Amino acid sequence: MLSSLSDEEIRKIKTTMIELEREHHELNLLIDQLVRDPIIEELHIKRLKKRKLQLKDQLVRLADRLIPDILA
Repeated sequence: MLSSLSDEEIRKIKTTMIELEREHHELNLLIDQLVRDPIIEELHIKRLKKRKLQLKDQLVRLADRLIPDILA
């Protein structure tokens, strides 16, 4: 699919991926910190983990768009 994308589209995808990776990393740090604090509500941690998984899924979909189609 890479060949069907313009340079601008590829740049936008890569920029979005960087932003998503940054947010994913920040969530990971926050979750690690919250897990150590017994006062924090478990539901809040579950929501953060769900968002982290959503970010990972978005990253995978964007990365797939950058991989060229290979004819079998």
